[in-house]
Amino acid sequence: MITRRRFLKTLGGGALISAALGSYAFAIEPVLRLKETHYRLNPPRWAEGPDLKIAVLADFHVCEPWMDLNRLRSVIERTQALGSDLILLLGDFSAGMSFATRHIRASEWAPLFSGLSAPLGVHAIHGNHDWWEDHSAQERMAGPTDVETALQNFGISVLKNEALRLEHNGKAFWLAGLESQIAFPPYRRFGRTEWVGLDDLPLTLSQITDDAPVLLMAHEPDIFPQIPDRVALTLSGHTHGGQVRLLGFSPVVPSSYGNRYAYGHIIENNRHLLVSGGLGCSIMPVRFGMPPEIVVLELAGNQP
Repeated sequence: MITRRRFLKTLGGGALISAALGSYAFAIEPVLRLKETHYRLNPPRWAEGPDLKIAVLADFHVCEPWMDLNRLRSVIERTQALGSDLILLLGDFSAGMSFATRHIRASEWAPLFSGLSAPLGVHAIHGNHDWWEDHSAQERMAGPTDVETALQNFGISVLKNEALRLEHNGKAFWLAGLESQIAFPPYRRFGRTEWVGLDDLPLTLSQITDDAPVLLMAHEPDIFPQIPDRVALTLSGHTHGGQVRLLGFSPVVPSSYGNRYAYGHIIENNRHLLVSGGLGCSIMPVRFGMPPEIVVLELAGNQP
């Protein structure tokens, strides 16, 4: 028989465990942990491409106290120390946080990104929050955003449905950047709620003029079913791995596909997608089982 004393002890123990887990999820994993996640990939479409080391950062959500300037500086310094050939920033620099004590303006955080450099450059795309939190851009339903202007002031290109041809060790490849698929709030159409996106995949891919392999940056991974196998690898963020992830499953993922594109390296029909778990938090400052990460990607082409 369970006595009242034993019941209360059990209840108290459960409460302590819950409090400890809650404290970890709010105060430790989101703001104190930072890991490097390494991938070495050789997608079929990269066979003719160069060997590359790429640092990938996503979903900064700069704000106090969760991603303040000191923490952002430490992320940038650690990334720069990797010695990558190419650095890619997958969007959502803006806070997107309901529990921030202060939203930090782009003019304050952008100078820190001058600490990033790589032989093939530092390149960025917009995330949805970079549009949502720019009230002027929302009114115009057009850029430039404050994020774009601030990054470009410090030498970082922001690709907006654009493709660049780059070369490394005598081998060429294309770097393409897609605009956000949910740049503006949804509206009702034919009885359905539809987001307004600025992404234009056909326009982006039409700028590719030879057979060199293609890397595509797309903030939201939901575009992946539309990506042709002409693209060697798609790189995305946005989901934060669900922020809470247990045994490879996240109960809430900001994607129409649920856990299908929540996190990690995904292969479908011989097409490759890599989704970063990101650095910051969106809406709620909680991470559990999904610590902030810097993605270190090594792409290997076929050797001659």
